[in-house]
Amino acid sequence: MKTLFVAWQDKANTRAWFPIGRLDADIAKSRYEFNYTQGAEIARQRAGLEPLDAFPDFHRTYKSSELFPLFRNRILGEGREDFKDYIQQLGLDPQHASPLEILALTGGERQTDNLEVFPKTIRRKNGEFGCRFFLHGWRHVNAAAQERLLQLQGGEHLRVAIELNNPVTALAVQLETPDDYHMIGWSPRYLVKDLFQAICVSPNDIRATVVKVNPTPAPSKQRVLIEIKGRWDVNYEPMSAPEFQPLLAIAA
Repeated sequence: MKTLFVAWQDKANTRAWFPIGRLDADIAKSRYEFNYTQGAEIARQRAGLEPLDAFPDFHRTYKSSELFPLFRNRILGEGREDFKDYIQQLGLDPQHASPLEILALTGGERQTDNLEVFPKTIRRKNGEFGCRFFLHGWRHVNAAAQERLLQLQGGEHLRVAIELNNPVTALAVQLETPDDYHMIGWSPRYLVKDLFQAICVSPNDIRATVVKVNPTPAPSKQRVLIEIKGRWDVNYEPMSAPEFQPLLAIAA
């Protein structure tokens, strides 16, 4: 079972992000299920969230034998000439990349709405985890750091640091080059709480590695692919806060 979450941004006022839905998929059995999460109710109360057109009822469980169009339409079509290059930029195998793997890395962002998709991080039985993402915010670091970023090589290790006074999110996780301490960007916001927990519990187990660097003309949001590995306490479950849990649903 694979799980992706849908986040919604309140662009009109606070610009805050809320996890509002989750897609649970068993690809082998062609079973897809979408539910709104308790984060949708929080977003409704704080920012006036209305149900998505594709899923008009907050309290319904939506089921399908194929990927819902809301998600499928956020993936570059296989018939495109640049599809192979697109998949390779994600560090995936063009012959075996699944739609969910593609969405997990790209976020499925579109300029026409304020939604983003991200994957649920999985904790193994021994508490270890691993996750991949594209470096965030690198265009906002200083010129020297950007120049150093373009010199990164696949397999290069990075330092992971906690930022306690980020002007946008307060708590953030930074990535730094270990030799010259250039701060080159941040992890995605949806990973911050779980990475913070791992850093606090097992700081020596956190490892960040550059998977690949995509030069232009690759999109700037897909410039540097990062993998972070670490360990949580065996009783810790990532992305288990109330806002990630399904609303009480009436089966469709």
